[in-house]
Amino acid sequence: MKVATVAVDVGYGNTKSAFPLGSDVATSMFPSLAPLSATSSLTPHGGSVLRARNVVKVEVDGATYEVGPEVQLTAAYGNTGRALSEDFVTTANYAALLAGSLNYAKASQIERLVLGLPVHNTQKYAAFLKERFTGTHDFGWGTIQIGSVLPLPQPLGTLVTFIQQSGKKYDPDNAYLVIDVGYFTTDWVVARGYAMDDTRSGGFPCGAARVYQQVASLISAEKGESMDSIERIDKAIRDAKPLLFYGEDLDIRDYLAEAMAVTQQPVKEVQTRVGRSEDIRAIILTGGGAALYAPTIRAAFPRNTIHVMDAPCFANVRGFYTIGAARQSARSAA
Repeated sequence: MKVATVAVDVGYGNTKSAFPLGSDVATSMFPSLAPLSATSSLTPHGGSVLRARNVVKVEVDGATYEVGPEVQLTAAYGNTGRALSEDFVTTANYAALLAGSLNYAKASQIERLVLGLPVHNTQKYAAFLKERFTGTHDFGWGTIQIGSVLPLPQPLGTLVTFIQQSGKKYDPDNAYLVIDVGYFTTDWVVARGYAMDDTRSGGFPCGAARVYQQVASLISAEKGESMDSIERIDKAIRDAKPLLFYGEDLDIRDYLAEAMAVTQQPVKEVQTRVGRSEDIRAIILTGGGAALYAPTIRAAFPRNTIHVMDAPCFANVRGFYTIGAARQSARSAA
């Protein structure tokens, strides 16, 4: 299917996308896990109570991966699961996750592909993404043509979404601080209107996963058994349910309260870079880890108004789609 714009934010924790569906804009999300595909399947075909998982097979550089909403969480453990590194966008995992998003969007010909990058990596990897993904590709189910690639700092998408939702209440004459708490990074942008203040914007490699890792360490110390299933910890926190650990149902809240101390360092980095905040009209908090970091951010900026975005996981990618669609319309009208 030919589409004008597709926006994809391949994050360390989840891969989100926004794409046209008739006259509407649809969104999709799945874990950023890309394990090598099994060479055989035990799931029967047809007439069985078992069903196939909702995943897609993706071919990258001669290897076959599987990605999608129902990828096994245990795939996070091992050298082909979740990639937590500064050069993530250069890896086969990233390409597989991006390709999976395009498959779920049913897009085979894209005029403009908008991609998100952490603030501190945008200049370093923007050119790479343009060169890597502009052109014709085959990920195992036919060719995909991408006319152009537009990499953007991740918090910028949230700012655009916030502007759209605020309407006339948005104040373009004063600055806003957007804090995006992701899985592996915390990024922030200070902007007035659509203009970023580079001297006050930045990123820090510490996000929601650091809290999950601290919870795992606390459980390991208390129970005397190694605990490294941070994906299950993430799910237990999001679902507000006990965590099963060797037959015992652990109340995750007991460990989470103590683990929150690790949020202090990245928030202090934001404070240091932003400086005095008397000129900030409001702080916009977004990202999958927004709820985890919200108490620390409120304590750090007690005199500023803080808006927590609705559906924060999709705030970036919705804004990216808006930017891409607007540029495409302007180009067509020129």
